[in-house]
Amino acid sequence: MELCKKPPPPEEERRVRANAREYNEKFQYANNCIKTSKYNVITFLPVNLFEQFQEVANTYFLFLLILQLIPQISSLSWFTTIVPLVLVLTITAVKDATDDYFRHKSDRQVNNRQSLLLINGTLQKDKWMHVRVGDIIKLENNQFVAADLLLLSSSEPHGLCYIETAELDGETNMKVRQSLSVTAELGDTSKLAKFDGEVICEPPNNKLDRFTGTLHWRESKIPLDNRNVLLRGCVLRNTECCFGLVLFAGPDTKLMQNSGRTKFKRTSIDRLMNTLVLWIFGFLVCMGIILAIGNSIWEHEVGNLFQIYLPWDQGVDSAFFSGFLAFWSYIIILNTVVPISLYVSVEVIRLGHSYFINWDKKMYCVQRDTAAEARTTTLSEELGQIEYIFSDKTGTLTQNIMTFNKCSIGGKTYGDLNDQLGHKHDIREKRPAVDFSFNALADPGFSFQDPALLEAVKLGDGEVHEFLRLLAFCHTVMSEDKEDGELYYKAQSPDEGALVTAARNFGFVFRSRTPSTVTVRELGRDVTYQLLAILDFNNIRKRMSVIVRNPKGRIRLYCKGADTILFERLHSSSRQLMNITVEHLNEFASDGLRTLVLAYRDLEESAYQVWSERHMRARGAAENREERLAAVYDEIEQEMTLLGATAIEDKLQEGVPETVAILTLANIKIWVLTGDKPETAVNIGYSCKMLTDDLAEVFLLSGHTVHEVREELRQARERMSDSFRSINGYSSSEKLSSPNLTSVVEMVPGECALVISGHSLAHALEADMELEFLETACACRAVICCRVTPLQKAQVVELVKKYKKAVTLAIGDGANDVSMIKAAHIGVGISGQEGIQAVLASDYSFSQFKFLQRLLLVHGRWSYLRMCKFLCYFFYKNFAFTMVHFWFGFFCGFSAQTVYDQYFITLYNIVYTSLPVLAMGVFDQDVPEQRSLQYPKLYEPGQLNLLFNKREFFICIAQGIYTSTVLFFIPYGTFADCTRSDGTHMADYQSFAVTVATSLVIVVSVQIGLDTGYWTAINHFFIWGSLAIYFVILFAMQSAGLFEIFPNQFPFVANANNTLGQPAVWLTIALSTVICIMPVIAFRFLKLDLQPRLADTVRYTQLVRKKPKPSHRSLRRVGRGGSRRSGYAFSHQEGFGELITSGKNMRLSGLAPSWIDTLRRRRSELAGTPSPVSAEEPPLPRGKEATV
Repeated sequence: MELCKKPPPPEEERRVRANAREYNEKFQYANNCIKTSKYNVITFLPVNLFEQFQEVANTYFLFLLILQLIPQISSLSWFTTIVPLVLVLTITAVKDATDDYFRHKSDRQVNNRQSLLLINGTLQKDKWMHVRVGDIIKLENNQFVAADLLLLSSSEPHGLCYIETAELDGETNMKVRQSLSVTAELGDTSKLAKFDGEVICEPPNNKLDRFTGTLHWRESKIPLDNRNVLLRGCVLRNTECCFGLVLFAGPDTKLMQNSGRTKFKRTSIDRLMNTLVLWIFGFLVCMGIILAIGNSIWEHEVGNLFQIYLPWDQGVDSAFFSGFLAFWSYIIILNTVVPISLYVSVEVIRLGHSYFINWDKKMYCVQRDTAAEARTTTLSEELGQIEYIFSDKTGTLTQNIMTFNKCSIGGKTYGDLNDQLGHKHDIREKRPAVDFSFNALADPGFSFQDPALLEAVKLGDGEVHEFLRLLAFCHTVMSEDKEDGELYYKAQSPDEGALVTAARNFGFVFRSRTPSTVTVRELGRDVTYQLLAILDFNNIRKRMSVIVRNPKGRIRLYCKGADTILFERLHSSSRQLMNITVEHLNEFASDGLRTLVLAYRDLEESAYQVWSERHMRARGAAENREERLAAVYDEIEQEMTLLGATAIEDKLQEGVPETVAILTLANIKIWVLTGDKPETAVNIGYSCKMLTDDLAEVFLLSGHTVHEVREELRQARERMSDSFRSINGYSSSEKLSSPNLTSVVEMVPGECALVISGHSLAHALEADMELEFLETACACRAVICCRVTPLQKAQVVELVKKYKKAVTLAIGDGANDVSMIKAAHIGVGISGQEGIQAVLASDYSFSQFKFLQRLLLVHGRWSYLRMCKFLCYFFYKNFAFTMVHFWFGFFCGFSAQTVYDQYFITLYNIVYTSLPVLAMGVFDQDVPEQRSLQYPKLYEPGQLNLLFNKREFFICIAQGIYTSTVLFFIPYGTFADCTRSDGTHMADYQSFAVTVATSLVIVVSVQIGLDTGYWTAINHFFIWGSLAIYFVILFAMQSAGLFEIFPNQFPFVANANNTLGQPAVWLTIALSTVICIMPVIAFRFLKLDLQPRLADTVRYTQLVRKKPKPSHRSLRRVGRGGSRRSGYAFSHQEGFGELITSGKNMRLSGLAPSWIDTLRRRRSELAGTPSPVSAEEPPLPRGKEATV
């Protein structure tokens, strides 16, 4: 690798000449060697250390180390800081080195793959890393594409080749690419060796779906687009071989251009810790100043009297300067209030939480053989603080597995079964399926329950035939004949696959296609149609058309798309049928089905030829090509005749209603952001129990202008406030000003829902209206945003993050959810039918939406609980440890003399107290996982940030300072008049140090035993083992053996034996422990008895009453009505039609209010936050209501 190579200037365009390495090298294009690693053997140490010292904490401790190297100010040996610092740096470096090793290994594996290069007219095997821009490569079946290539020729007819793009977008269905007709003839190496065409194209970029360029060859200019290129990471399938010209290599390829880093996410606890650390540092400085002033005063008033036998150090000429040096000395001594081990311990705990998620068998999906995965280790405790969930619909709440259920043809519906009284059966009732045995090519997995459609086919109904013929033509599905003779379809979307399969089973079987023909077996007879054009689908057009010529020469356009799009393009003769079809669409939508409208148009030969010329010119345009094509398409897709409509069912995933209900009880608000129509989304909302019949009202915002949207928002807020006033006894005629209206809306208990369409949302997100929208939406229990773009999804998430200061979670399964997933505090990817783009961008991933309740209510809640208890205890034990030095300063002439010996200071945080707190941080739990799911209200302390906040921090600090006071003054008072058993005085420095240190270790060990709520063998081993290790090390360091080896370092021989052999010392230790611990025990007992929290009550019922687990009331199907239609086209993906034609082929009733509800009501009076939905709670001990 060329480490110091000067980067080339940015490209405006790229010029590539085939078979001309010397010409291409002058542009300094990147070679095909990729590097995802960060270090090598030479750069690892300096670069890694530089990165680690970017952390403020590491730099702070390095600064302390430098101070300790100055003899005039340091009363501690340098190793008290360097040992933990080096340990932390080493652990981090080893982790970074291990990660980078695997990156190096992956890079070598990829770079050393073999490819066939055409060099000097012969094919030679070479490594990928040696491929250069301008080289011609031969690819064989099932090989990975080595670089971004221009497809020159293929072994398949018409220059076609088939690729799989799973590494790019996660989709496993085949896609087709085709070479230019002028290069398709270059099939052998001799012709390719003489190929000297030059490509002028766009510079390297990350747009996977677009490519523009021009091939200059034989005095011709041929436009190039995405259909002509093969991207690195694709796999050649069902193609014997093909040749390609390298356009982009290595880091310039679109795959590598898309491998950018995701925005770094930090938790709210991280941000709070940064603030607290700054406060602690300020406190440290204040203590240093107090002790420095004390030193100056002492030296001035007392120290001057002892200059003869206790002179000042060399260089110290005044009491002021002595105080200045004492300040820095005390900064060194007192720095352990924030030890470096804190940061390492936090990361270890988070790592453990991540592994628990990965190892959770209850989040493993057997059907897909997919386990839950924590893709980040830095956000685990934030999973316990989620207030808003933003969810995609298709593939996230639903299965994204489509089944053809109903259709409307010529004003008649098929798929509804009627009983003898004419009543329709529920579509979910199991009925005998239609027998398709007459069709040898029928898909055995397809099921349809209405025999009337098949009868119409057999009777030769022309409209039905044309309807099915359209389904067999109008798509971009690829067919494949398996070895066993089975016909297999590969569709770009589940919707297309369902429609083509339906036509197949009813006798219109799509058999095969070429760039210019489509072959369909119609009721047993193969018919080949000339494929004249495919007018492909995209998110703007929301429709797709094909133009074909039948064997009799008749030209016809077939079109399918969204109803709102096609209805405005129908011929006036179809108006009556359109009205009937609209009624059928409404019926389909009431059953939650996704709809699509079908139409056709006959074309005259002359009119088609004129249009075709304009089409060809638009296709060949170098600029504004997409806009010109859209205009040409729109021109011919007019005056169409309506055929009917299809209805496809996308079923809910298993457990979605229950999950939504439980999360709602946990006071988590769920917003659905979907590309589907409002009717579809609303229906799914009822199905998954987001919307229920007991809602006061469901507001639908569908305004097309700013004024309309603002008026709809105002009316919604007025109606919510009217409902609130009537409930709370306000006069119905009382009017409120706008500010008062807003405050009332914020107190509405969330008994409404809001549905907003995409065009209305675009206005609602404008700067002057976003607050109105947010206030209205947040007052609702459920929000559904329909027909939203990926950008709008991200904007909604950012809006809530900006103004509500709430922790958000976004969950989705498709590429259109990536922006939303990246914008939220927590991103969750569903590994579903739409590839792995969402998973790759996520922080956590699993295969089913129902696992979300376990991720949040179990893992998230436990992670938050553990992290909060860890931090509270950590700050407590370090203030108890450090503040002893502060008190000692007043009794040692402010000389910066330490209480403990330097080895105890070094080992306290990394040996004596590290493992017990880690065990608590990793394994602790307040209630079992079943109770966490049974009582969702247990989740709310995390949302309110009750377990670790500034108040809890100051309580921990106060407890630590109290403990330090007891640990210093009890031994100090005892030692003042105490004698040993032999009558000698016991008040020596080392005996005092051993007594205080031993008292400290015992007190903090007992304290963590009180804090531990869930005991495991590991907790016992770490707590009592750490205590035992303390005594082992203490006696070892003051042994005669170490003194003989290191007499200068260990001079106090047998001091521990002499001190701890005195009964008075143990009485002192016991007294200190009791005085430190008894107030804690008394406080917790009184709090548990007088003001129990919900978790305390749950444990009480579990351990004392042992009553059977209450069962939630069963979920029932909620009836619903209204006009709710659903749309297929708004969630469909852009197709490959142009390529083919070019030859390029859940609410439970509110029960007793909890202590958290009381807190929320209090806060509502002050801050206006909505009160949550009450949840079922267990009975309280002694009949007391649980309060804070």
